[in-house]
Amino acid sequence: MIKQKVQDEVNAQIQAEFQSGWLYLAFAAWFESKNLDGFGHWMRMQWQEEQEHGMKFYDHLLRRGGEVELKGIEKPEISAENAVDIFEKVLEHERHITKRIHSLYDLAKEKDDYPLQTLLHWFIDEQVEEEENAEAILERLKLIGEEGASLYVLDRELSQRDAE
Repeated sequence: MIKQKVQDEVNAQIQAEFQSGWLYLAFAAWFESKNLDGFGHWMRMQWQEEQEHGMKFYDHLLRRGGEVELKGIEKPEISAENAVDIFEKVLEHERHITKRIHSLYDLAKEKDDYPLQTLLHWFIDEQVEEEENAEAILERLKLIGEEGASLYVLDRELSQRDAE
């Protein structure tokens, strides 16, 4: 049986993952409203990925006899001037999620919750990839600027992202 404190924190992580998805969907809408459909596609793929992450925690709780408690999702507030602003927010958000995953891992170690530790190993690796991807796109945006052919080429490249 899963311990109550662990269950509560896993439920909080489920909410955080679904909230992340909602944020990415709002970012997709921002890009698509600016006719940057490739960036929008990339964000939609992130939205789907975050939903899958939330469901991994959801399924983990159920398999362990825990109780899933779905919490509300807040409306994302998007204030950005350009794509660089958005990707700075993406990177900041991914770093926030990484800290949450690390804290959850610390709790799993403290409570001797080996199954959760095993699940979180996957998430720890995933967060390295998430931060790396966001940072790479951000650095490329800073390099090429916000206008012209280079932005168009990056937009086309991001439109090629497949589900992983």
